[in-house]
Amino acid sequence: MSHTLTLRLPDDLSARLDRLAESTSRPKSFYVRTLLEDHLSELEYVAGLDAEVEAIRRGEIEARPMDELARELGFDPDELRAEARAGVGA
Repeated sequence: MSHTLTLRLPDDLSARLDRLAESTSRPKSFYVRTLLEDHLSELEYVAGLDAEVEAIRRGEIEARPMDELARELGFDPDELRAEARAGVGA
């Protein structure tokens, strides 16, 4: 089963989508569907993180300081900060 979605786009996005569809001989709906399939899970993940942050702010979820967690896991918090500043692993 499929459903129809009406979508309002700013002129610049609409023009870009038109050009892409025309240059590839694919319908605009193909690209909108592809974007949703490729990125909807990312948006869902971010929305979940946002909800979790708000729950922490409301005191519904307990949060722990990073230093405490790092020590519990056997890391030196100061070393982790220095590595993050230096971009280690990036």
